[in-house]
Amino acid sequence: MLKLVGNIMVIVCTIGGYVANNGHLAVLWQPFELVIIFGSACAAFLTANSPHVIKQTLADIKSIYKKDIFNKPEYIEVLSMLFVVFKTARSKGWLALEQHIENPEESEIFKKFPTVHANHHAVTFLCDYLRLISLGAEKPHEIEALMDQEIETQQGERNHTSHAVQTMADGMPALGIVAAVLGVIHTMGSITEPPEVLGHLIGGALVGTFLGVWLSYGFIAPIASAIKERNDSEVKYFLCMKTCILAFLQGAAPQVAIEFGRKILLHDTQPTFIEVEEATQNVTA
Repeated sequence: MLKLVGNIMVIVCTIGGYVANNGHLAVLWQPFELVIIFGSACAAFLTANSPHVIKQTLADIKSIYKKDIFNKPEYIEVLSMLFVVFKTARSKGWLALEQHIENPEESEIFKKFPTVHANHHAVTFLCDYLRLISLGAEKPHEIEALMDQEIETQQGERNHTSHAVQTMADGMPALGIVAAVLGVIHTMGSITEPPEVLGHLIGGALVGTFLGVWLSYGFIAPIASAIKERNDSEVKYFLCMKTCILAFLQGAAPQVAIEFGRKILLHDTQPTFIEVEEATQNVTA
């Protein structure tokens, strides 16, 4: 919601300030300049990126206007789920988890935590490493190295979309100059026209430069930053699970292991120790 408000404020502040300074709105209406700048930027975006990145970029742009999916309640839930998994492994052994690891969609443990259960990537990540551990890969440093490589790969792949949008933003001011130069060429071709006509043509040409810079820094670049921030929050979610798993592998009790994961969270999404303890007690009950 705040991002949509921000977009609206950019428009209101820019156009409002222009009108308040006795500017004429009709001069800003230059649809062909917009076609040159935004159309060329979109075409270059299609040329520079794979179909997968294009599809993911569209999905990411939609997602930034939705509610964040990695907030305090979601972290309380994933920490509670890990507590149950660790407690089951500690009290009943890894074999007791086998049915849940092999078929997480039907697992009674995962079903108790709907947000985690609905996150296919998170469930797959967790089950893959629980399966490795149950098969005998219990050396924490080996598991940590593998986790780091997977998370780094995932982070690099997810950042492709924000990089693609940022590259588009970086190119739009230059495309604005292209539109302005074409406008000047058109103006020079009409040099015999009266001054009022030439003034209108020159104003239209300068609008190209304005649109290129305005669209870049007012809309496209902030969207790229918002996509990166959302992707980074997803990576933090996996880092939290990684920290908990490694702490448990190193011999920490289930409650202590999830405390390790809680401590690495950002302050705006980090639940308190009491909140996590109450949640785990409710799950146990």
